[in-house]
Amino acid sequence: MAKIGIVIPAAGQGKRMGAGCNKQFLKLRGQPILAHTIRLFEESCHVSQIVIVGAEGDIPIIEELVHHLAFRKVAAICQGGVHRQDSVRAGVQALSPTIQRIVVHDGARPLLTLQAFHNFLSETEGFTAAIMGIPVKDTVKQVDLSGKVIQTLLRDSLCAVQTPQIFDHGILEKAHYKALSAGYYGTDDASLIEWMGCPVQVVMGMQENIKVTTPEDLWLAERILSMRDVRGSKSEQET
Repeated sequence: MAKIGIVIPAAGQGKRMGAGCNKQFLKLRGQPILAHTIRLFEESCHVSQIVIVGAEGDIPIIEELVHHLAFRKVAAICQGGVHRQDSVRAGVQALSPTIQRIVVHDGARPLLTLQAFHNFLSETEGFTAAIMGIPVKDTVKQVDLSGKVIQTLLRDSLCAVQTPQIFDHGILEKAHYKALSAGYYGTDDASLIEWMGCPVQVVMGMQENIKVTTPEDLWLAERILSMRDVRGSKSEQET
């Protein structure tokens, strides 16, 4: 398998959380959300390097977290930019040029499992750019600025996009620099690849891989981990 590097953008301030601090430092099972996210990749045998991108004022906190929890694969902790796209670009620059494939994963998605991540790597091995996505459950309507419905979109052709997203090093680097030169900002890294006219493959994600954005999400994340504990206990009892 190709040499894989991870970029974790963790510079968002999480205003919707209303916590008065970076949401990724809020505690989930007694440890910062960001710690759960990093640990997944630290434990993966396929990951060579991890780069964390944080806000300027958060860098010392992230450095202490990495040191305290002895995350050995973290090669760099760098300062992010104004937008998420700027932060990911900084993270890509910080990776070693020997990295062949880059995985971008939100710092606030702490519930991705090791098995799901390894399945994702296996399923996307033949694609230059690939992302996780799950089917949209609700009816989605396009509306104008006044709230008037323009059209109802076909649900069967829609998916909700998650991270991780994986790219060949060269194409992601090229996409970010072309977007920077053109002043183009996409909603995620895959949208930059699409903007360049290159294909992006979607593979099945997981419903539990939520992004912790609101207090309700944090409550749900706690419940999901509790359910996993119960399932794990049942499996041990059965064996």
